[in-house]
Amino acid sequence: MKNRHAGWAAAGGMALLLLPWVVAQDSSGQTDKESTATMSATQQDSPPRKIVVGSLMHAMYSDYPGLEKRLQELSAFIDDMAREAQQKYGAGLDLVALPEHAVTSGRQGNAAEIAEPLQGPVLDILGAAARKHKTYVIVPLHLAEDASKQKVYNACVLLDRQGKVAGIYRKVYPVADDNNILERGTLPGKDFPVFQCDFGKLGIQICFDMYYDAGWETLARKGAEIVVWSTASPGILKAQCRSQKHHYYLLTSTFRDNATLVDPAGFIAAQTTTPSSVLVEQIDLSYVLLDWQVKLENGKILTDKYGKAAGYRYSEAEDGGIFWSNDPKIPVMKMVRELGLELSSDCISRNRKLQDAARGGPPSLK
Repeated sequence: MKNRHAGWAAAGGMALLLLPWVVAQDSSGQTDKESTATMSATQQDSPPRKIVVGSLMHAMYSDYPGLEKRLQELSAFIDDMAREAQQKYGAGLDLVALPEHAVTSGRQGNAAEIAEPLQGPVLDILGAAARKHKTYVIVPLHLAEDASKQKVYNACVLLDRQGKVAGIYRKVYPVADDNNILERGTLPGKDFPVFQCDFGKLGIQICFDMYYDAGWETLARKGAEIVVWSTASPGILKAQCRSQKHHYYLLTSTFRDNATLVDPAGFIAAQTTTPSSVLVEQIDLSYVLLDWQVKLENGKILTDKYGKAAGYRYSEAEDGGIFWSNDPKIPVMKMVRELGLELSSDCISRNRKLQDAARGGPPSLK
């Protein structure tokens, strides 16, 4: 098992961010609504909100072992995540992500032939795993929503800590084969729900959804704080792009190459590249984004004053980073105010006002 932490700095240092530090703008030159909504949420005096997330990289291309064996296999991976969470953090899991159609992958036939109902072994076995570890679990499968299997979706079912169904995301953008059949006959979903979990707001996307802006933008507009991308196809740069633009955590669960956790600044916070391995990481849903400024000293000002109570990932190559608090008594925004630092969003807004005033209005984008 290998868990690679790229650029981790619990109380200082720097990390590599592969994408440009940008803020999306609309046609008037103003910050887009998705980014504004997300950034404003970080400006509240919220104490740390630490959660432990788990993900899996495991290829399921081989012959199907049977439903119950597959479910037991997935349950065993959840057990592995729970053990690692206790070893690393002395805490339990809060969220488990599994790869695309993990329950049914490897079966032969059309969508109706490979689909499974939620009620029965799927809910019994994976619901028991959720209850055992008191964690939310995202269960991906070809979902049969009626007895005749006329309605089959590529879906992710969210189970709560009691193993009960908390919601379902149905893949909105299934991919077509050479005969223009959508994923062996699955139906496309219609909407992008955001699920209110006890730790925060969760969104889900599935594989080919990555190539369509609408889902990622809608999840940001609805206030998603973490998005799980359950996929058979990996993608690091694509995940960083989505996360950095919309400022939410993005956790990938994949068949191969890598499973990756990207933070709201676009940094790789944790990653596993070992086949059939789990990724377990603690994150903080209360954070601020800060760009370069003289007094920040690339983050040193926070560690000088607060020591290990301040955590961050900062990149000199990108002149910016993400910052959080490790002390419930000192919210990260209190640190920012006490040190007289300026949030990235406030810096952009202040400069835009000065620029527009000097030119007599926003620039023309025609």
